[in-house]
Amino acid sequence: MATFQLELVSPEKLLLSRPVEMVVIPAAEGEMGVLPGHAPMIVALRGGTIRVTEGGRETDRLFVAGGFAEVTPERVTVLADEATPVAELSKAEADRRIASAEAAYNAAAMDTPEKRDAAMATLLAMRAMREVAEAA
Repeated sequence: MATFQLELVSPEKLLLSRPVEMVVIPAAEGEMGVLPGHAPMIVALRGGTIRVTEGGRETDRLFVAGGFAEVTPERVTVLADEATPVAELSKAEADRRIASAEAAYNAAAMDTPEKRDAAMATLLAMRAMREVAEAA
């Protein structure tokens, strides 16, 4: 089976770098599957799960809180705001972060549209984190 290089980078470190058969990323417009030879593009990511396929089976599931992905025919580079293996997610931590994000969104009510949008994106990402934690 043909492969391409997948690199997943968070602000702290390089989390993953290896050849894979397929990756599904949570693009802002919806789930996006990438196979070798994909058309080049740069996409924004929303909060959701990156699913990695190797050897014909899903080998990794990582929650990302947002970021960007650069796709080329030979490589996918994910620059994640935050990335956590799904198995390490905690519903209680997600609930705490949702409460914090809701407070930040409410505090941004009279702020600029950009700050309100950023606060809402964080809130939606934390809600997605809770959904993934509940399903894990």
